[in-house]
Amino acid sequence: MPLRVTEGDGRVRFSVRVQPRASRSEVVGVHGDALKVRLSAPPVDGAANAALVEFLAEVFAVGRRDVRILAGEASRSKIVEIERITERAVHDVAERTAR
Repeated sequence: MPLRVTEGDGRVRFSVRVQPRASRSEVVGVHGDALKVRLSAPPVDGAANAALVEFLAEVFAVGRRDVRILAGEASRSKIVEIERITERAVHDVAERTAR
């Protein structure tokens, strides 16, 4: 199943599958229709969510305030929204890591 990304009003939304407590934070490809991200942060007291926002801001070269978790704050499966990027940018990141 390909990565599903929706774009509109200068922002994109897509699903992210998070693996907390990894040895390092990295994008590792696609899991189902979601971007799979390993995070070194533990899933305790919102640490993994904060790390995800910071990591995605770095990956897509936007500010942390441009990244929001819309759903799944207590789950490994999340829906995120990022402003000031395009659908193509998300697919480029997924394709770069799939190789």
